[in-house]
Amino acid sequence: MKMKRVVSTVLAGVMAFSLAACGGAAPAAPAAPEAAPAEEAPAEEAPAEEAPAEEEPAEEAPAESASSDEAITLNMWCIATESDSNRHSYEAAIADMEKLYPNITLNWEAFENESYKTKIKAAVSADEMPDIFFTWSCAFLGDFVNAGKVYCLDDVYQNYKSELPEVMLGNSTYEGKHYGVPLTMNIVGLFANMDLLKEAGYDEIPGTYDEFIKCCDDLKAKGIIPFGCAGKETWCVTEYLESIIEKSIGADELNDVFVNGATWNNQGIADAVDTFQEMISKEYFDPAGIGLTNDEVKANFMDGKYAFYMNGTWNCADFAANDAFKDKVKVAEFPVIDSSKSKLGQLIGGPSDTLAVAASSPNAEKAAEYAMELGKYICHYGYLDGCGLPAWTPYGDTSSINPLTQAVSEICANAETYVLFGDTAMTADDASVYLDYVAQVYGSEIDGAGFIEGLASDLR
Repeated sequence: MKMKRVVSTVLAGVMAFSLAACGGAAPAAPAAPEAAPAEEAPAEEAPAEEAPAEEEPAEEAPAESASSDEAITLNMWCIATESDSNRHSYEAAIADMEKLYPNITLNWEAFENESYKTKIKAAVSADEMPDIFFTWSCAFLGDFVNAGKVYCLDDVYQNYKSELPEVMLGNSTYEGKHYGVPLTMNIVGLFANMDLLKEAGYDEIPGTYDEFIKCCDDLKAKGIIPFGCAGKETWCVTEYLESIIEKSIGADELNDVFVNGATWNNQGIADAVDTFQEMISKEYFDPAGIGLTNDEVKANFMDGKYAFYMNGTWNCADFAANDAFKDKVKVAEFPVIDSSKSKLGQLIGGPSDTLAVAASSPNAEKAAEYAMELGKYICHYGYLDGCGLPAWTPYGDTSSINPLTQAVSEICANAETYVLFGDTAMTADDASVYLDYVAQVYGSEIDGAGFIEGLASDLR
């Protein structure tokens, strides 16, 4: 099946990234593990009772965990709020877990993205962590691991090696030990409202940078705002800025800065920041965006206020679920700005969303088993919903995957290199400084020279 081929190729493309995302140059990608056939689950798996036919979980928990364990309660924190694209995948997965683990009560809370980062860091510092917690991989989780606050998953992983390729664990592996359960992977996508582009005379998303800029000018001439960007959530600004930097200086050079300690005093980065600010000064961005949240900007995009929206491909789920909008939207990657340094197939993103277990949990061993199983189901439902590409080997019927997510699969199948989101690739302290400078760029408080000079001074 086509989807089986695409997913296998995506796994291959991610391998090189996953093995070296948190440091060093990526080696050539080895051959991908073959994905399970879409029409059948692995032989040892059996669907859980009463699950909907199209979303039947493909595996029962180990017999002893479903029947003979004493009753315990586990607490979990995550970011799957009511408005989050991943909410349904968590709800569906947790419902399945209630059947598989009737002796475990899961109390879970969801928090908004930015506030959660502060909350989980404070909880780690105070030794007040929940048993299971959502985290971003690489340096974000690495800080907690280095502090000795995260439970090692090596033992429990042995039971899941046939379903979770080890290459997908690269971003949550430290000193050769595994500390995270990967969920889905995502990239930054350039989403376009094709009805608005057609008003400006375009039937496809422009493929070159010059054509793209002309398209923005033509949209403005029609009274259409090209972009919306949420200034209240600085990570949304990075979705634009990092793509522009990557397509200006190349993925390897950007990864060296984010991960490998290369200097921020890089003229190519300064020029890319100036390119971004030129787009702002030319009024390609909604001026009201500086005071909007991501939910507000996304709603405006779906309502036809903006032609383009640059954000994570987890948004495919919400777009595909909106009957009034799903046939209007297409996705592409941001065009190349400097072809002597960058090329198509260099993407921002990769496996990042992760579950981890607190070393301080009184039920850490059981929480590790539960988190691993829960992560598999969240990945399954998230993939079916279109919230991202699977870190786990897909199973069951995947014929319902929406066309937008399939388009993302094709983009990733042709990927050459991934650079993990900057605020995830960096340590927590560095990321905080970085995001402050990004906010200053979007607010036109500093230019490209100020950006690189400030970061070079404050970080290295």
